[in-house]
Amino acid sequence: MSVTHQPVKAEERSSDRLGFVVFITAAAALGGFLFGYDSSVINGAVSGIQDRFAVGDGVTGLIVSSALLGSAVGAALAGRFADRWGRIRVMKVAAVLFAISAVGSMLPFGAWDLAFWRVLGGAAIGIASVIAPTYIAEVAPTRYRGRLASFQQAAIVLGIAISQLVNWVLAESAGGDTRGELLGLEAWQWMLGVCVVPAAVYFALAALIPESPRFLIAAGRLEEARTVLRGVEGSGVDTDQRIAEIRDLIAADHRPAFRDLLDGRYGLLPIVWVGIGLSVFQQLVGINVIFYYSSVLWQSVGVEQSDSLLISFVGSVINILGTVVAILLVDRIGRKPLALIGSFGMAASLGAAAWAFASATGSGTDVTLPDLQGTVALVAANAFVLFFAMSWGVVVWVMLGEMFPNRVRAAALSVAASAQWIANWAITVSFPALARWNLSATYAVYAAFAAGSAVFVVRYVRETKGVRLEDMG
Repeated sequence: MSVTHQPVKAEERSSDRLGFVVFITAAAALGGFLFGYDSSVINGAVSGIQDRFAVGDGVTGLIVSSALLGSAVGAALAGRFADRWGRIRVMKVAAVLFAISAVGSMLPFGAWDLAFWRVLGGAAIGIASVIAPTYIAEVAPTRYRGRLASFQQAAIVLGIAISQLVNWVLAESAGGDTRGELLGLEAWQWMLGVCVVPAAVYFALAALIPESPRFLIAAGRLEEARTVLRGVEGSGVDTDQRIAEIRDLIAADHRPAFRDLLDGRYGLLPIVWVGIGLSVFQQLVGINVIFYYSSVLWQSVGVEQSDSLLISFVGSVINILGTVVAILLVDRIGRKPLALIGSFGMAASLGAAAWAFASATGSGTDVTLPDLQGTVALVAANAFVLFFAMSWGVVVWVMLGEMFPNRVRAAALSVAASAQWIANWAITVSFPALARWNLSATYAVYAAFAAGSAVFVVRYVRETKGVRLEDMG
């Protein structure tokens, strides 16, 4: 009987271990949830902020985009903090900063201190967005690493969807008006303040998960590292051998500097320019216009305020579905084909939106569309989200993690990610003014960038499917 039951017990232990790894990975990925939640929750609050503080398009764009500047700073400092203090402690710091930002954003004195609280929250997001994939890569068993790494992107799109749903519920509870009162505060204030809940959950879960074995070994805390390694890789693992391997990797680890990326002919290495191009095109198609301003956009074409928030939530669900499609296809059909499908789909849908808004009367986002064009605009916006989510939303991050040579990967990733934050900020801060100038032309510009992204992929991007990281040159 003992022979019969032994495999079952071994299988149960393996299942329990995988469950533990999934738990700690999901806990770390909650940083991605905060990123998605905060970057999208402002969507429902925009009109309330404009009315409350009587600010124009320029100031609105600065408030909405200010978190991105904080994110760039947080992301730049996160790695250094994590190496000095540990991954878990930095996660906790990010959670505390995010909670403080949520409370400050809920109770601002004016538009400018609201922008400050948004910058603080952005710094927390930038920190969490770097720490999560780092921690996951360091604790995940090799055979599950790819699937577990996808938790980060899944958490981001889930955060976007939940924030849109929360916005709609709060607006409905306030009589369909983001300036309606709830318990002494306006609905838009609660939208920003509720962010303290996921921040508290993030802090609590960070307190429950173990420190990265790589950090523990680097800090000389070998017994703790052994315990963590047994927990994620099984009691049968030779911890002395694994510790020796990790020590060797740490000793041989080359921390690339910016000078390693320089090239006498092109300024930067050509592969770095390709990474920057992927990052910038991902933002220049205008995806964050949908996530940051969609509720205002739908209100402008006659949709009631609370209904516009519900439509935005539907768009977030489409974003989740598209992300699932991308995860299923990226290893089957390859990165380049999937990116090209997305580029053509985005160009077509953005072109349709430009055509629809060409019939608008009014100015800026305060416009009216005929019934046919209004329907086309709604379908086109959701089609755009779907094509983006199933392609560039996932493919860019996959390729940035694969395409660079080992010797410059960390530095090149940092440069490409910084370019992405800057492009994100530029699109976000410029949209209100561009919409005021000509909304149809603005979407036509985004459509042109989507078409340009296809040309860029064909000419400059190398397929990385099935290529070992060690073979990237």
